Amino acid sequence: MIAEIVTVGTEILMGNIINTNAAYLAKKCAQVGLDMYHQTVIGDNKERLRETIKTALDRSDIIFLTGGLGPTDDDITKEVTAQVFGLSLYEDTHTKERIEDYFQNIKAKIVTNNNWKQALVPEGAFVVDNHNGTAPGLIIEEKGKMAILLPGPPGELKPMMEEAIIPYLEKKQPEKFYSQMVKVLSVGESRVETLIKDLIEKQSNPTIAPYAKIGEVHLRVTAKARDAEEAKQLMAPIIKELEERFGDNIYTTKEEVTLEEEIVRLLKEKNLKVTFAESCTAGLLAGRLVNVPGASSVFEEGFITYSNEAKNKMIGVSTNTLEAHGAVSHETAKEMALGAAKKANAEAAVSITGIAGPQGGTKEKPVGLVYIGVKVLDSIETREYHFTGNRTKNRESAVVKGLTFLRERLLQVK
Repeated sequence: MIAEIVTVGTEILMGNIINTNAAYLAKKCAQVGLDMYHQTVIGDNKERLRETIKTALDRSDIIFLTGGLGPTDDDITKEVTAQVFGLSLYEDTHTKERIEDYFQNIKAKIVTNNNWKQALVPEGAFVVDNHNGTAPGLIIEEKGKMAILLPGPPGELKPMMEEAIIPYLEKKQPEKFYSQMVKVLSVGESRVETLIKDLIEKQSNPTIAPYAKIGEVHLRVTAKARDAEEAKQLMAPIIKELEERFGDNIYTTKEEVTLEEEIVRLLKEKNLKVTFAESCTAGLLAGRLVNVPGASSVFEEGFITYSNEAKNKMIGVSTNTLEAHGAVSHETAKEMALGAAKKANAEAAVSITGIAGPQGGTKEKPVGLVYIGVKVLDSIETREYHFTGNRTKNRESAVVKGLTFLRERLLQVK
């Protein structure tokens, strides 16, 4: 079946509120096996909403309408949808009692009459109780088409989807979509696509979809199947082929695993502690690692050495090196890693020094130039990188490259 999302609200159309509901609903639709080709945002206008609903019903089997179910005059979703389906509204006693209970529970002193508008429901509609608000959800099924009306606040929409709507849809949809993520490092998006072009061209079920991240490319392998076991069997040959093509550049095939989690796992496996000496990233690298629960077992301290004085005072980068080669250089990156490892009594260290921008660059050392050093046990190596982007992107790119570089070296430890 084909699903479509219609988000109602002028405040979303104008960009005052971010449309997180559409992203959430799209993921849930995929999980229950619904195809999706269109999403629409429409303001609080009856005529335009009516035409939008008619168009959606012409090309889709199920439409999700979010927002516009509240008590005010501009909450028009329910009324317009009922008109499109040719249904009249009536006051649902059960829903009115639930609204009364809600206001009693929150000890509301004044309940305005327009709140009872939310108890009006289209004839023949299935009413979905709202356990986190007043406006109920509604499911309308007529002539092979379905409209699912959901409240706009995410704190009301998401529980309603999980508790009632998804189970309802699963009974009608025998197959679901199952996905597995293959996360690739050190290979650019265009190169990844070239390497798997033959797989994409002949794909049917499962499918492969690449997503570019900063410093990574994620390949989502998706199969449509009756259950997880069947999906796993369908995806296995594709996953195996990707592993053969990308080898160690794949750091995980689990969607929930992050690069920093993989780094922590490797450090624990190798029984090593790590430290960081950061200049232009100023703690972002350490911050990524300590996002991981249990990171304290492999990371005890790090160093933010933004100035030359700090590099010298905190981790012993020599004045001669700084004067001869500059703070942004192979030599400084090397001494930063060595000095940090010694100071923290750690077997591994990563140093980052560079020009994040937008100022500070020269012809010889432009904005985006970054040197990263990695020390693991008795071995140390530095690399030069050239990033393009704004200050934030350059710093984030340096962090990902630092983690990627560290992972490469950790894999070499026997």
